[in-house]
Amino acid sequence: MNAEAKQVLDAARELAPVVSSRAADIESGRRLPLELLGQLKQAGFFRMFVPRSHGGLEVDLRTGMQVLETLARADGATGWTTMIGSESPHLFSFLSRERFDAIYSGGPDVIMAGGFNAQGQAVVEPGGYRVTGRWGFASGCQHADWLIGNCVVLHEGQTLPRPTEGLLRMRAMLLRPQEVRILDTWNVLGLRGTGSHDVEMQGVFCPEENTLDIFSGTSHLPGPGFVAPLLQFALHMAAVSLGIAQGALEDLVTLVGTGKRRMYARAPLFESPVFQLQLGRADTRVRAARALLRDLSEELWDASTNNPAAIPAVAPRVSAALAWVTETAAEVVGACYQAAGASALKDGSSLQRRFRDLHTFRQHAAAAEGWLGQAGAALLGQPTGFWT
Repeated sequence: MNAEAKQVLDAARELAPVVSSRAADIESGRRLPLELLGQLKQAGFFRMFVPRSHGGLEVDLRTGMQVLETLARADGATGWTTMIGSESPHLFSFLSRERFDAIYSGGPDVIMAGGFNAQGQAVVEPGGYRVTGRWGFASGCQHADWLIGNCVVLHEGQTLPRPTEGLLRMRAMLLRPQEVRILDTWNVLGLRGTGSHDVEMQGVFCPEENTLDIFSGTSHLPGPGFVAPLLQFALHMAAVSLGIAQGALEDLVTLVGTGKRRMYARAPLFESPVFQLQLGRADTRVRAARALLRDLSEELWDASTNNPAAIPAVAPRVSAALAWVTETAAEVVGACYQAAGASALKDGSSLQRRFRDLHTFRQHAAAAEGWLGQAGAALLGQPTGFWT
């Protein structure tokens, strides 16, 4: 582990108790408190993937996943929101090198938020596009330096095709916060502290130089961290879900260690062979998920470094792993929640919050079980249509 990786991972471990102590405030405020955001920036989490040439730490994929898991163990919303912000340089790399340099000219802690789903329209105009649309789930939008909205491109009232047959041309628009309206819509079951409100752009002009292709863009930066960004994002997400599950296990062990006894039980819960079996099974499942993610992250990083042609073969397994790890994490959290009994029902219970966070996480399209079917199709030699 190099010095930068050790620095950022140590910072995550040191800040985790602070994050955990603020979990209730994060949830009730429906966003990261500004002072905590400042601490996350100072710790280097939003620059951990930024190239060293631009003031960043440029850590490897596995280190980034460990950081995100550590933060999610402390609080799921913090892990998720930090993940979104830390991925900004990957998307900025799809801009020209000149624009990338300009964006980071003021420092490495630049945060992007917005929507990947093409929920807007971009009408071609000289020098750029006229943009109208509304995007949901813009995590961290209230503290973002740039907001992005993916659009279907229109020219003279007609949609344009992509080079790939049967698909429409899409382009993501990058705008400053003052050009975008944030709509207070984030009233949800879990991950409440992510501030994932809707964002709206109405007739705003976006210059061509501030647009990019999320799903088939080409990075203009060197290095393995910028070879397959979307697959790295999937592994980041899996690390966050794993962190939430690990946190639930630790919460349960702490609770049982107080001598908790279920109503009508003859002995404390920690003496129950049935409980011990369930706890051992849950812990083993979390460890197995972590091992899978470690192996896949190493395989993807090696391919990105030495053999990019191998990445399409890795892609189905990465996406399937996100679906399986999230499914497994939800089952672990559910078992912990059930074992905790009535105490987990109350607002303010960390187990209740983790239960809600993980089941909200499972609704994300990238974690849908259909990705397991895509991996099966790949094993059979069938087309999968993965974006790499």
